[in-house]
Amino acid sequence: MTPAAPDLDQLTTPLAWTTADARIAGCNLAFARWLGVGARRLLGLPLTALATDAGLDAVLDRAAEPSDAPLRLRRLGLRFSGAERFCDAWLSRRDDGWLLEAHPVDEFPDDDPARLPSALSAALRGLAHELRNPLAGLKGAAQLLARRLDPHDADGHALTSLIDAETVRLTALLDRLLSPAPAQPHVPLNVHGVLERVLRLAESDAGWAVRLVRDYDPSLPDVDGDADRLTQATWNLVRNAIEAGASQVTLRTRAEHGARIGELVHPLALRLDISDDGRGVPAELADRLFLPLVSGRAEGTGLGLALAQQVVREHRGALSYRSRPGHTVFTLLLPLPEPVDA
Repeated sequence: MTPAAPDLDQLTTPLAWTTADARIAGCNLAFARWLGVGARRLLGLPLTALATDAGLDAVLDRAAEPSDAPLRLRRLGLRFSGAERFCDAWLSRRDDGWLLEAHPVDEFPDDDPARLPSALSAALRGLAHELRNPLAGLKGAAQLLARRLDPHDADGHALTSLIDAETVRLTALLDRLLSPAPAQPHVPLNVHGVLERVLRLAESDAGWAVRLVRDYDPSLPDVDGDADRLTQATWNLVRNAIEAGASQVTLRTRAEHGARIGELVHPLALRLDISDDGRGVPAELADRLFLPLVSGRAEGTGLGLALAQQVVREHRGALSYRSRPGHTVFTLLLPLPEPVDA
């Protein structure tokens, strides 16, 4: 039973995992902060001891097989000696226990004792400062290079604009990782603008080694969302395809009527299919592909798909896949606003 690996501590979603007998084997920093307790104090406790009602016991009894799909618990109450916290939770059965993914539905006030101790906060602020400096340098270098380019060099200006935009996005991501804050309000956006940004990243990353195909439905209405977060999620999926040895990656958008997302049926949804001809998902990972630290590559962190799923859930959507060698499709469904009658 050990605390979270550093990579899991970068996730802002509270996570806890258990042994086969449902005793807490570890948690990430976000989970400990959310409950207002040191991670080591939780080790060995029955997961049900944190619950404030019997609902968690019933769900654990239902999640009997490792192949079961994640189970959702609405407004689950958890507490460790202090105030009760509420979350919408996903409980996944693993070979060696369970994984609890909590999405808090209450917020910390500024004076909440669950805030990081001042010494650790100061250390994180120092780390943020050290990482922001090189990002600021990259941004400045890109702007300087752009001024020196020939005004007619469209490709050069497109690349410097991409570097500039990505340094801004990474700086915002760094702020989010080190100082978790309430999510930004979603605004109407054209999903194809997000996809074009991702394809520019893919072209810069893979060059001519991968053929990138656009299959867009230009009639799609705007979707409510966070462009930076959707860019991150989609880029993770495209990058996974490239790293799986794909020679072609296709991004296809369509409208889907009567789309079921979780327990709800939406009259209209955006369907984004990201397909590739790479090696496919290893059979041994099929049932736990979206769990943190699960990767089919020795050098992989196993965070890309977990982060993508987190972003999709923030947008009230769903992420699924189907795969065989030579053909893998990840499908992202996002609810679209219903048309307003004139």
